[in-house]
Amino acid sequence: MRDRVGLVLVHHPTLDREGRVVTSAVTPLDVHDLARLARTYGLDGLYVATPLEAQRALVRRVLAHWTEGYGGQVNPCRREALERVRLCRDLAEAADAAEGRWGASPWIVATSARGGTGRIGFAEARSRLAALRAPALVVFGTGWGLAGEVLDACDAVLEPVRGAGPYNHLSVRSAAAIVVDRLFGREGGETAEEAFSKGS
Repeated sequence: MRDRVGLVLVHHPTLDREGRVVTSAVTPLDVHDLARLARTYGLDGLYVATPLEAQRALVRRVLAHWTEGYGGQVNPCRREALERVRLCRDLAEAADAAEGRWGASPWIVATSARGGTGRIGFAEARSRLAALRAPALVVFGTGWGLAGEVLDACDAVLEPVRGAGPYNHLSVRSAAAIVVDRLFGREGGETAEEAFSKGS
């Protein structure tokens, strides 16, 4: 199951601190860390979504260094992760790519630091993902989070990651690591799909 799950890092439409819809800049460190996260948990890889050609060109240069250039020669583990990065313009293009890759429409679940009605818990999402026979995408926003139109286009939105108090401003890299571990990590020594198989 998990090898058909992709992470999507969306840079438009996202929100700024005033709640306005903007296009956020690609941060190469986000690309590195989310690609490594996906590889560590056995996922299909990372889609980096930005409508700006200049930003996609930047990502292509970073990827070339680590997959074809000297970086990949000296750090094959980094190369292995970054080889699974795919560029797209938006979430719709990522969904089309996943459908073309796997032959079925993906179940798309968004993440958000903002609460709201209809959010699903991590346990429910983990069970759904373990039971899926179709591909899936887990969507993360940059800037100050995904715009409402992106959330509306997804099949589900996860509850926020909660810390010890009211402060809730994780980097996307930290939030993604927590989310992915909750959805695909081992609980009691079992992965989600192992637990699901035992109960089915």
